[in-house]
Amino acid sequence: MSVVDIKDLSVSFSTDAGAVRAVDGVSLTVERGEVLAIVGESGSGKTVTAKTILGLLPETATSSGAVLLSHAGGEGSTDIVAVGRKGLREVRGTDVAMVFQEPSTALNPVYTVGWQIAEGLRAHGKVSRRQGRALAIEILRKVGIPDPEKRVDYYPHQFSGGQKQRVVIAMALVLNPGLIVADEPTTALDVTVQAEILDLLRQVRDEFGTAIVLITHNMGVVADLADRVAVMYQGKVVEQADTRTLFTSPQAEYTKKLLAAVPYVGQGVAGAAVRAAERAGTASEALVTADGLMIEYPGRLGRAGFRAVNGVSFEIRAGEVLGLVGESGSGKTTIGRAIAGLTQATGGSLKVLGTEMVGVRERDFKPHRVDIGFVFQDPGSSFNPLLTIAQCVAEPLIVHGRADSAADARGRVDELLEAVQLPRAFGDRYPHELSGGQRQRASLARSLALDPKLLIADEPTSALDVSVQARVLELFRDLQKELGFAALFISHDLAVVDILADRIAVLYHGDLVEQGTGAEVLGAPQHPYTRRLLASLPVPDPVVQAERREALRALRAEESLSGRSQ
Repeated sequence: MSVVDIKDLSVSFSTDAGAVRAVDGVSLTVERGEVLAIVGESGSGKTVTAKTILGLLPETATSSGAVLLSHAGGEGSTDIVAVGRKGLREVRGTDVAMVFQEPSTALNPVYTVGWQIAEGLRAHGKVSRRQGRALAIEILRKVGIPDPEKRVDYYPHQFSGGQKQRVVIAMALVLNPGLIVADEPTTALDVTVQAEILDLLRQVRDEFGTAIVLITHNMGVVADLADRVAVMYQGKVVEQADTRTLFTSPQAEYTKKLLAAVPYVGQGVAGAAVRAAERAGTASEALVTADGLMIEYPGRLGRAGFRAVNGVSFEIRAGEVLGLVGESGSGKTTIGRAIAGLTQATGGSLKVLGTEMVGVRERDFKPHRVDIGFVFQDPGSSFNPLLTIAQCVAEPLIVHGRADSAADARGRVDELLEAVQLPRAFGDRYPHELSGGQRQRASLARSLALDPKLLIADEPTSALDVSVQARVLELFRDLQKELGFAALFISHDLAVVDILADRIAVLYHGDLVEQGTGAEVLGAPQHPYTRRLLASLPVPDPVVQAERREALRALRAEESLSGRSQ
């Protein structure tokens, strides 16, 4: 029996320029205990389709067709498109629940997680405070939150990103709905945490019999979790198949392009070998040299300071790309900011373009800023929304006296936009008028405005669709080869780093545990953390991914056993 049956669904949004059709005649069915993945690029209509199941569309939306949602008890169904607000209130939480992409925005910062979990129970029946607390503790235990009796009284900011996502899943499960809609539930998470959340969703399906609609653009996640896949493009479903069939013999051209764009470990070995051969016998200067580098944040209110980077040593030579990988909190962004002079290096030695950064004064380092470019993780928040793209790209030129105004710099800006494959006319647009990939290209153009010797790229592709990511990575690689700048490429995605980097350095809790070429680090990892990082990375092949999942479980068990024996 199906949990939800979507029949000929169409959704349009009213805009000043007229109606925009986001979903066009979509028909999908999800059976009990099944995981259906809906994949596609941003703007394909996958999230709009998912939100329609919960009746979460804004008032500007007009829907037609039917979305028949079965009641969790098994008797009857509700047409979400036709039902009113009262009917929606009755089915949300009990028949269908949602796990949002960003848990930090889904959780209320002023209430404890226990109160927020019990809120759903109170909304659908009379539950005493004691009963609500007991049920919240029980569901937190089921989703793997340690010491739930204590942590039920914690606030969201007291949990890590992965734990917050577990809390959001607990909120979705507390009323035992028949269907959970998970919208990009692992996008913002590290690969090791992502693997844990995927295991949890698999457990939810098996233990509770819950069906899951998974919205994602990560084909590795699809291969790991989904039973069936629906591929959407420009509001239409272009292909549906079981997971194994879709990956082994995709039929639609768009599906083939989507799978071809997925980066995988080992893809960059040949390119790295070519680059190494080209540089063989040519001595290049070290632009960045770290020797026993320490970075410590001072404590507050009498508390001890926090050491984010602990005795790290590495170098970046002219024309070389160093990939710096590790989980959130490993210290990789801190190192990037220290190289750019945005965070103070407190111990050891860090020489950047010949200047010692430990104890450096800003006036001594300022002349070198012209030689350093920075590409931020989220270009949307790094651009001033009140300025046009041309004005944003021109900013470095004006700050460093290369141009008197944005109009004066327009010729150079047009060259930069063309270099990153954006039309010159885009310079007159505002940041919100560009897509995510286009904004990241503009961010890259701005970072290259002053012809820097060194570029620091902090997770520049983590928020992009897989096909857009592939184009941005190709552009980055071509520009690096053409312009010859050195780069520190910071990421938690080993496959992305493998494509670009000449050498890879692995950070773990502030320590540099491994470094070498991609073939050395990814082909024959020595440190247990590197092995776990590699095993946690999902690959777009259901058969191979099932084997990797078992290998990861064995690795975790081995680490747990060795941890107990110590």
